[in-house]
Amino acid sequence: MDSDRLIAWDAELRGVHSRLREALAVTQEAVAAGTAAPDAASDLLLYCTGFCVALDGHHRSEDAALFPALAAEHPELAPAIEKLMQDHSMLSQLLGALRTAAERQEDTAAIRGHLDGISAIMESHFRYEEREILEPLSSLRLSADPADVLGPL
Repeated sequence: MDSDRLIAWDAELRGVHSRLREALAVTQEAVAAGTAAPDAASDLLLYCTGFCVALDGHHRSEDAALFPALAAEHPELAPAIEKLMQDHSMLSQLLGALRTAAERQEDTAAIRGHLDGISAIMESHFRYEEREILEPLSSLRLSADPADVLGPL
């Protein structure tokens, strides 16, 4: 990476959130398609696992790289960052439950219920994150690869 390049971290975060919203929508569409296809269970597991890995990886990267850098430049954001990290922990548990449900090939209604819960928490989390930290991110000076800071999306 060119360390002299100034990264617009606010735009990067919005882009990641957009891709994760799209991944969730694709996963929800796969569930809505039901079990008509002979390999629907394995397809559903693939969608659910892929989405879970993407969202969880994004949050782990934020916790490890983005939030410490942001807190160093903006200590007043400590309460917001703490709340965001608590959300990450809660979402990680919900993602684990979704993975388990998909691996057990639970019925469509159960999988849909997991996805609906994740969707509600994820959207609330993203909106709070965007409201609280997008402006400070616009001036963050962090020389790092966006994939290391926001996850490989």
